[in-house]
Amino acid sequence: MRRRSALFGAIVLLLSACSAPSEGPSVAVRDTAVLGLGSEPDSLSPVLGYSADGGSLMYDGLVRRTPDLKLQPALAESLPEVEGEEVTFRLRQGVTFHDGRPLTGADVVYTYEQVLDPGNNSPIRGDYAAIEKVESPDARTVVFRLRHPYAPILQRATLGIIPDKSDISADPVGTGPYTFVSWAKGDKIILRANERYWGGRPAIGSLVLAYTADDNARATRMAAGEFTATELPPKAVARFRNQQGVTVHEVPSADYRGVMFPLERPVTGDLAIRRALGLAVDRGAMVSAILAGAGEPAFGPIAPGTSWHNPAVTGSAAPDRARATAVLEEAGWKAGADGTRVKDGTAARFTLMYPAGDSLRKELALAVASDAKRIGIDVRLAGLDWDAIDQRMSRDALIMGWGSPYDPDYTNYELFHSSYAGQGYFNPGHYRSPEVDRLLERGRRTADAAARKKVYDEVQRRISDDAVWLYLVYLKHTYVVRGSWSGLTPGVEAHEHATGGLLGTVVNWKPAP
Repeated sequence: MRRRSALFGAIVLLLSACSAPSEGPSVAVRDTAVLGLGSEPDSLSPVLGYSADGGSLMYDGLVRRTPDLKLQPALAESLPEVEGEEVTFRLRQGVTFHDGRPLTGADVVYTYEQVLDPGNNSPIRGDYAAIEKVESPDARTVVFRLRHPYAPILQRATLGIIPDKSDISADPVGTGPYTFVSWAKGDKIILRANERYWGGRPAIGSLVLAYTADDNARATRMAAGEFTATELPPKAVARFRNQQGVTVHEVPSADYRGVMFPLERPVTGDLAIRRALGLAVDRGAMVSAILAGAGEPAFGPIAPGTSWHNPAVTGSAAPDRARATAVLEEAGWKAGADGTRVKDGTAARFTLMYPAGDSLRKELALAVASDAKRIGIDVRLAGLDWDAIDQRMSRDALIMGWGSPYDPDYTNYELFHSSYAGQGYFNPGHYRSPEVDRLLERGRRTADAAARKKVYDEVQRRISDDAVWLYLVYLKHTYVVRGSWSGLTPGVEAHEHATGGLLGTVVNWKPAP
């Protein structure tokens, strides 16, 4: 996945020498954080997918997540009971938007209506398809009427709320702890602490979110003192580990990297090719050499260590190339004169794309190509920008990343349900399985946790049997932070391209005594 940003926060530095990007020589800044980010959002509107999972510092949802992934009230004064097809929230009193307007139920209704309006083409509209209608019988009451029982409805209530009748494409106005100041696209976003925040003004007064897509460039700018903090690939943080005044943090995540296969192409559409690659790649070497130990092998879309993971889909981190070769031979892929296998005149050859500025994905792509060559599959690599990748996903494989620790409905419905086939970064390989469709639909409607677990266990098994993706590794997110702080309370993190997780807790950060 490219730019769908789950959580946007920032981190701070009360130091005497910290500079914002694109402002010439270093200037002394106090009460300011400059965070180096790898990916810039397309929009700052929750309606259009910005930080829908509740990590934005500019917006609040009805609920929010604690670092240990539990839900707690935010704009709602308490967590409602979820039974059947009606869920009622009571709003917190005394909350105002950044422009001074008081929060009412009409704002909540408007926000969800805008997400559900087909005319807005919201990329998260499908996440809320179970909602038939949202009503506000009075200023402090909001009622969700559902088309059917929907188990993750409270998880979805992290969506940031915007004012009634506001323009979803205008400068952002929310109720969150930080207010929007400016956005120089391609460069930075500046935020300022909300002095009237209902949860109390944050200790950090000003945040600069600075965008540098290239990992190496971001590391260089961090080393030069331009950034307060950044997230970097595991190998890139090595230079900072013994540096005085700088701390490296490793945080567990549900964030995976894998190969997305276009399933309607002659080579990658062949199940034997995909299964053989799954047996041939050396996931253990990827973890030790590419991730510098900061991760673990991946075999499916739900992370080990989370309650929804099915251990039956876990394989061996070591390759089994003899078995991989047997799978290819049995399927008719015979060794050619140049070492590349051939079946019915078609060479076992395909292109594997990766984003050119992402050093981690590049190394993973190189490893896949090397391991594939050893069993007679020729993988041609292409490091491209995202605009070029967008145009080729239906015909070329891609090193992708997804993963959520929240609810198994998250991302998996969009990635594997046939109704999403070919919709951008959702199901780009055009996977279609009527039985998986039925299971995913049943999982959404099933309230009992034990029954849901059985459903998603079966989803994981079928995804594994069909070798829809070649799962490679789960990451530990690695951060470099300058200075000493209290309030860093990360939990298991989701897949992200910007801030979030450790960095998303900035509202609670204070200089350590």
